[in-house]
Amino acid sequence: MPVFSCGGMRYQNSWKDVPESDINAANQQNLEAIIRRSLELGINHIETARAYGSSEMQLGKILPKQQRDSLIVQTKVTIPGGSKEFRRKFDKSLENLKLDYVDLLSLHGINTEELLHESVRSGGCYEEAKKLQEQGKVRFIGFSTHGPTDVLLKTIATDLFDYINLHWYYIFQANWPAIEAANRHDMGVFIISPSDKGGRLYNPPQKLVELCQPLSPMVFNDLFCLSHSQVHTLSLGAAKPTDFDEHIKTLELLDKAEEILPPILERLEKEAIARFGEDWVKSWHIGLPKPEETPGGINITTILWLRNLALAYDLLEYGKMRYNLLGNGSHWFPGANADGVQNLDLAPSLARSPHAEKIPALLADAHQLLGGQKVERLSQQ
Repeated sequence: MPVFSCGGMRYQNSWKDVPESDINAANQQNLEAIIRRSLELGINHIETARAYGSSEMQLGKILPKQQRDSLIVQTKVTIPGGSKEFRRKFDKSLENLKLDYVDLLSLHGINTEELLHESVRSGGCYEEAKKLQEQGKVRFIGFSTHGPTDVLLKTIATDLFDYINLHWYYIFQANWPAIEAANRHDMGVFIISPSDKGGRLYNPPQKLVELCQPLSPMVFNDLFCLSHSQVHTLSLGAAKPTDFDEHIKTLELLDKAEEILPPILERLEKEAIARFGEDWVKSWHIGLPKPEETPGGINITTILWLRNLALAYDLLEYGKMRYNLLGNGSHWFPGANADGVQNLDLAPSLARSPHAEKIPALLADAHQLLGGQKVERLSQQ
């Protein structure tokens, strides 16, 4: 695997399946230019999904023209619908890609214990994936997830999967135990969306730019992730061929990470402590309930996290984008926002938090800071 992957959810013509005749010629030319540039750079892992609309079909116009054994092609198939629907969707993926097999197949979105059960039960989607592997249509089987760490750990503990696609980057390190577990199970570790979900780093606030000097926030985050040997590849969701250019600057720095990163990490931590105090920075996350344990289903952990980022690093637009997904992201981004929190009694659910008394007011403040029009996931738009 290359340390960077070419992610396939930003360059397609449509988020829905459309007839081939509806594909915009300029969009197709751009997509093919992205793939050619990716391969020129040695980024031969091309990643897409059945849920990415026209992405697979458009890739099917260029991938078969490449030397097949030089490519690592990955697609992902969602779980709801059961094994027959899983097989139908996979067959459509292969038909769209115009390939005889994919190197990597992900069960897409093991985000809850229910979806984990649906995946690994007798007659479930994993068994169907194994049949595809036996037929030579799939080389390796993994799973992708936006779920909480405990679900990730339970999925890894099945010892069924070859790799994991998950979120983990500087501003979100909660899934580190899952990365460690994946390494113990000899699984590949693929980081989803480090530049977008990692802080919209293609358009960073000036404060973050200054804190990350002499690196750009994007290169800092890449280097932070890749300085951990347990991480194997980062997905770069390119929308145009030049989107790789900033990331590539990271490569010459990999051997210098121990020298370059500590001063930046120290500045970032000092800034957070200056804003909130050391006690909050070190302990804000302790004892917080899950959304299903909270009145109104409020996702307290996510809301406080987004408030922290907005106030410490000026990641306000990122915070708004993520905050307004709450209540509209299903199991991909669970829980509700803090609208109406002043009418709820959160004391019982916050009993284990060292900051129980002040959290309700902080949630109300977060809603004032971040609230606005609801946001949909890209695939819903």
